[in-house]
Amino acid sequence: MVAVRNVVLLFLCITVVAPIVLYTDRFGTFQPPSDKQEFIEDVAAFTFSTADTGRLNLLPQETSTALKEPIGVVYTENSTKTNNLPQDLKFAESREHVSARVLSTAEEEDRTQKENPIKQVTDGVKQGNQSSPLEKAVATGENENGEDAIDVDDSDGKLVKSVQASYNASKSMQERQPTETTSKTSNKGPILTEMDKQNDPTPQDARVRQLKDQLIRARVYLSLPAIKNNPHLTRELRARVKEVQRTLGDASKDSELPRNANERMKSMEQTLAKAGQVQDDCAALVKKLRAMLHSTEEQLRVHKKQTLFLTQLTAKTLPKGLHCLPLRLTTEYYSLNSSEQQFPHQEKLDDPKLYHYAIFSDNILATAVVVNSTVAHAKDASKHVFHIVTDRLNYAAMRMWFLVNPPGKATIQVQNIEEFTWLNSSYSPVLKQLGSQSMIDYYFKAHRATSDSNLKFRNPKYLSILNHLRFYLPEIFPKLNKVLFLDDDIVVQKDLTGLWSINLKGNVNGAVETCGESFHRFDRYLNFSHPLIAKNFDPRACGWAYGMNIFDLVEWKRQKITEVYHNWQKLNHDRQLWKLGTLPPGLITFWKRTFPLNRNWHVLGLGYNPNVNQRDIDRAAVIHYNGNLKPWLEISIPKYRGYWSKHVDYDHVYLRECNINP
Repeated sequence: MVAVRNVVLLFLCITVVAPIVLYTDRFGTFQPPSDKQEFIEDVAAFTFSTADTGRLNLLPQETSTALKEPIGVVYTENSTKTNNLPQDLKFAESREHVSARVLSTAEEEDRTQKENPIKQVTDGVKQGNQSSPLEKAVATGENENGEDAIDVDDSDGKLVKSVQASYNASKSMQERQPTETTSKTSNKGPILTEMDKQNDPTPQDARVRQLKDQLIRARVYLSLPAIKNNPHLTRELRARVKEVQRTLGDASKDSELPRNANERMKSMEQTLAKAGQVQDDCAALVKKLRAMLHSTEEQLRVHKKQTLFLTQLTAKTLPKGLHCLPLRLTTEYYSLNSSEQQFPHQEKLDDPKLYHYAIFSDNILATAVVVNSTVAHAKDASKHVFHIVTDRLNYAAMRMWFLVNPPGKATIQVQNIEEFTWLNSSYSPVLKQLGSQSMIDYYFKAHRATSDSNLKFRNPKYLSILNHLRFYLPEIFPKLNKVLFLDDDIVVQKDLTGLWSINLKGNVNGAVETCGESFHRFDRYLNFSHPLIAKNFDPRACGWAYGMNIFDLVEWKRQKITEVYHNWQKLNHDRQLWKLGTLPPGLITFWKRTFPLNRNWHVLGLGYNPNVNQRDIDRAAVIHYNGNLKPWLEISIPKYRGYWSKHVDYDHVYLRECNINP
């Protein structure tokens, strides 16, 4: 009898106790979270209602992590309703609940991003207008006017910080906040923190950006009717705005902020949270932010246009000191007698066994740097001959400079382009075009509605025949076999004599190719919509660099290169094949006649690219400041200026008198 009772009790345990153990959340299906943060995110997901999901929330992100971890069983929101359901439906409800937890965790990042109204509106603008200027500026990292003023409210004046800065700040804080929270709550805190620091380093201006973002949000709220109708909240917001503005001041990094910056930031965040509860008109908020974005885009467009114009204007003008220098030198030159105006070693000018350089420039100081840097690295300076051609205005000054500052044992020749009587409009098509009425109208008429919109093509340097003189080397140096052409915006860093021994394999031009980037292909310079260009050239062919070129004058004459150049210039009388400049006609003239030199001979980009590879610069025989940011201008790139200025003696009497400083 006892045995039977024991068996019955055993079955009772199996049928009653076991289901309780297996299906109770605390002892059965409930799995403790891997860390505190994951648990908090799950609970936050449960309490985030559907209505809140569709609402534009401006509450601080910290509110989602302010929930306390419950002790005991975790219940669903509908636990009281499911007690009366059949067992099968209860199990289905439980599985749906688990799926909801997984989905809510996966969507946590999306909800976090939706909490930022600026990013939400920005994303909305991207869907409607994928090519807005502001988006392009943010995508490319451009920040031409990060402190633009934006109209927000008539009573409040203008917003003094840009939407672009706030967008970057909010995005940075969103990306960094999960990392910071995880590092505080995870059991693996130190390890994860180090990994996060390596993968996502904290910006030095993170708090500055967040304060600017708070200012924008506060100004937006102050412009909305719901906030204006609440005088107490309006006064509080205005007070917080003034506090944050005083805290920010002129700070650009977190280290420049005062000690009370964090307290001010928290106070502002609390006030913004109140405003978020009062303001529930999402449509009005979105409308205001869209208006701000539109205003910012318009200002960005205007400022980019102004920047382009001012950059081109600066690039085509010379500093006051460089205007003074030729005047001072010209006066000194004409005070010399005729014997003192002559250069020594003139018998070397036509010796084909020596190393001959051609420099065509009206910039005295730039020409001096080219000559000085070349001589400084030459193994035997006495074998180097420099042929300088300049215009009539700077001829006397150029001669005086090198008479006073002879380049060691090297030979100098300075010529006046006016002495080349053979170079006239009847011989040179480009000279005829430069003197035409259409060209004068293109450059000098005030109304340019029908002219080219690209300002760089209106640079007066294209009017100078000095710029086109490189196509007449055999006529200028009839007794020479090879000439190394150098631009006046280069600096020589190594001995160049090896260039004369390179076998060009029947080519006329030896140059470094520049096809590493797409904008250095032929289609960047030539008009391939014209059938004459499309028929004769490859749009994807590599371009090459003008500025350091070794020319075989024997092959030049044999292949009649000057005639080829003249024929193409005549075909381009209406500028339909290419715009103004010397590189496009050079690409055409020396098409399939250019030998590619090793890239270490010539490195470009120091006049426009601040990210030229330092190793390439160190290895280069010649560095080239091609672009608008010339080293003698104040707008030059500071870290590259030293390569050029070390070849200038700023203590020279003429430079000091003209106030030319490094």
